[in-house]
Amino acid sequence: MAAEKFSRIYTRAAKRKGSDNALEAKVGQPLSPAEVKKIGDDRFLAEFTKKVFQSGFVWRVVRQKWPNFEKEFFDFDIEKMLLIPDEMLEKKATNPEIIRNLTKVRTIRENALMIKSIQQEHGSFAKFVADWETNNVIGLWDFLKKNGARLGGNTGPYALRFLGVDTFLISRDVEGYFVARDLIEGSSRSKRSLTAIQNQFNQWQQESGRSLQEISQILSMSVGDNHL
Repeated sequence: MAAEKFSRIYTRAAKRKGSDNALEAKVGQPLSPAEVKKIGDDRFLAEFTKKVFQSGFVWRVVRQKWPNFEKEFFDFDIEKMLLIPDEMLEKKATNPEIIRNLTKVRTIRENALMIKSIQQEHGSFAKFVADWETNNVIGLWDFLKKNGARLGGNTGPYALRFLGVDTFLISRDVEGYFVARDLIEGSSRSKRSLTAIQNQFNQWQQESGRSLQEISQILSMSVGDNHL
């Protein structure tokens, strides 16, 4: 079964939400590449850390404790994080004001190392991300998975989305659409499936002129249980 034209997906989503205006009110816009370049690299490290801790945990609890994370880890200053020795990391991981998980705490320094290596080559991690072509955003996901700590699966992509970087997300509804129309088979995270999903999003982007984020959100609202 072939994928639908984006215009048909949009019409169905708008009908589900009550009108075009109601649908558009629910669709968020990503930052422009120029705006992404202005994001501090400390904010990338902070968001990666937040998503690592939220993975498999209650997001609300992480949000409530987040000011303590910022204080405990020097506002995620890259240089300061690289100077923290193992003993200090282990001590910080016992602080009840944050979520006590040494394995996840260690990812902060590991991801700071990744960001530092990119800074040395590209000037800033933000510039590296902003210059990445959206027609291969799965390549950026793969980079984060291979070079970062615990940034595979949805963790890296969700961090990018929350920072305003243009990306689609493989939510339950998005995955369900691709499976139902036999556009992918097996794991949605296999290289073959990811390539098929990226190619289809590229096609919809050419048809609509919209960002990956908009297309992803509209697709999600056109399927599943999210009726008006």
